[in-house]
Amino acid sequence: MKRILLIVGGGIAAYKACELIRLLRKQGHAVRCVMTEGASHFVTPMTLAALSEDKVYTTLWDLKDEAEMGHIQLSRQADLIVIAPATADLLARMAAGIADDLATTLLLATDTPVLAAPAMNVRMWDHAATRRNVATLRADGVTLLDPDEGAMACGEYGPGRLPEPVAIVAAIERLLGGQARPLAGRRVLVTAGPTHEAIDPVRYIANRSSGRQGFAIAGAIAALGAEVTLIAGPVTLATPAGVTRVDVESAQDMADAVTRALPMDAAIMVAAVADWRVAKAPHKVKKGDTPPALVLTENVDILATLAKGPDRPRLVVGFAAETQDVLPHAQAKRVRKGADWIVANDVSGDVFGGDANTVHLVTASGVESWQRMPKEAVADRLARRIAEHLDVLDTVQSSGRVSLRPDQG
Repeated sequence: MKRILLIVGGGIAAYKACELIRLLRKQGHAVRCVMTEGASHFVTPMTLAALSEDKVYTTLWDLKDEAEMGHIQLSRQADLIVIAPATADLLARMAAGIADDLATTLLLATDTPVLAAPAMNVRMWDHAATRRNVATLRADGVTLLDPDEGAMACGEYGPGRLPEPVAIVAAIERLLGGQARPLAGRRVLVTAGPTHEAIDPVRYIANRSSGRQGFAIAGAIAALGAEVTLIAGPVTLATPAGVTRVDVESAQDMADAVTRALPMDAAIMVAAVADWRVAKAPHKVKKGDTPPALVLTENVDILATLAKGPDRPRLVVGFAAETQDVLPHAQAKRVRKGADWIVANDVSGDVFGGDANTVHLVTASGVESWQRMPKEAVADRLARRIAEHLDVLDTVQSSGRVSLRPDQG
């Protein structure tokens, strides 16, 4: 059991601290909470006290608390200090060394490792002052997660959302050294996001893939110890910790990058690659009396080429984004492409760009349907399944028996 001191900042995302506490307690950790004054406007101390089963600390000026515990001991009795949400104001005061309330005072007085999960408006996150503060804190040794991208309570869209509690817990476990690394020594390739196929210098063919599921998978696999290469289409997501990122634009760019990255132990092909491209016009196509004719040419099939090629990874996982007949299409795709597994999902709803996913793992043995869960949880579960499967392949090989391909057993 580890002792976590959770500082809850004053932002709308403070409500997610409740789920974070629940997950940490489920992992067997003790959680003690400190709330800023602003945090109490979004969630009550009683709620956090009930979930943590411990006293919640809110002020530096409580004579009884200071006599019994004191802010110095409060910070030093923890194995890790976690700030969620870490608002722009709280990050600024930390970077400046200001100690004008309980939270900032104990942060200045501690020698305990600190993990901060930022949450704020996208313009605040992108502001030069926040960038300076983040750089200062990282240089000071604070571990800062990058915020998620998505719709915000203020109505804007972009990076600034608090990472999902499951992702924060995964980061906590990595810092505490409590997470096993069953993929240590493995090399894994992940593709993510859409591709853009140029029509002319201005326009392109694309799809609605946000890249979030692929980026989450890359991060989850890296967290289990693998050396991960992430080949990303045109997205603005932050690179997951411990991941080597290669940015590409078109399907051919992605195919070339995949070839250069080989050999790999496993390949997780999450990217929504455009099926077709057109011959790119050298200049912007001008509007005429009739719409221009676009002659489509089929793009390279990256998944099939990889699965049937000479440098085939030991495990090849494809994705199938469908809007009808999800399982029949996915099962046919697995056989047609030569993949070992297909992860299928129905994208007719809010999956593209959303926070959650419902997937079906299709193998030669059958179909395993997973309940709807956050994309980070899907990523963590898939990463662990991959680790288990590679271990099985190693066992078969070391036993001297004929090694089966993953799609044969």
